[in-house]
Amino acid sequence: MGDIRVVVDGAGGRMGRMVTATIQREPGVSVVGAVDVPGSPLIGQDVGTLAGVGELGVPVVDALASVVDGADVVIEFTLPEATLANLRVAVERDKRMVIATTGFDSGQAAELDALAANIPCVMASNYSIGVNALIKAVTLMAETLGDDYDIEIVEAHHNQKVDAPSGTAVTLLKAAAEGVQRNVDDVANYGREGIVGARPPKEIGVHAVRGGDIVGDHTVMFVGMGERVELTHRAQSRQTFANGAIRAARWLMTAPPGMHSFAKVLFGEE
Repeated sequence: MGDIRVVVDGAGGRMGRMVTATIQREPGVSVVGAVDVPGSPLIGQDVGTLAGVGELGVPVVDALASVVDGADVVIEFTLPEATLANLRVAVERDKRMVIATTGFDSGQAAELDALAANIPCVMASNYSIGVNALIKAVTLMAETLGDDYDIEIVEAHHNQKVDAPSGTAVTLLKAAAEGVQRNVDDVANYGREGIVGARPPKEIGVHAVRGGDIVGDHTVMFVGMGERVELTHRAQSRQTFANGAIRAARWLMTAPPGMHSFAKVLFGEE
């Protein structure tokens, strides 16, 4: 079997460049296409040059359809509208897809699920192995501590991130709510301001910090009377996300159609 042929979508962004650079160091994987937003000044430039790994002979184009036929997997770090458009192309051409985009609204999420049922697809809010271990730990901690502990989630990212809270914070919120058997829509509070009164006992607070070049920090606090437990993950480099996305791409080569979680890739479970 030859190399796993990858199209990097969002190739001009921070993560797209990191994925390209990482693939060049990975045995058995190669970049065969690169896509960026129409109108980008990067269109036509060599993706290897952009990623700092030398010319690869792969120019950045503005349409996935023009390069996807030669690929096995599309790795997608873009925005919700672009991801849905590209997923339609992937389904039409019967290609696998790794989705790392966050910020989907409920309607977009429903369309995403319907489309992804047709092809092998992995989607995660975070492709860090450490974060996915944290998600499992949060559910277990919530189950163990129960209603006697208040739960608060704080995330911090760079000042260019467009969605808040982060997709990972939302995933952690769902993991905590699952552990204490609460409905997320009933208990989530996305930040506080003004005279808010006493904290409802089953509320789960979620808070977003934006500044500088923070790669990604997430802390889940379980606060009881007389003690506090904090579970924290800090990403020091985007490299961890690129490694995880490529691991997911490898796993997809033998996966059945449908939307799969990164937890299934790592732990064999949804």
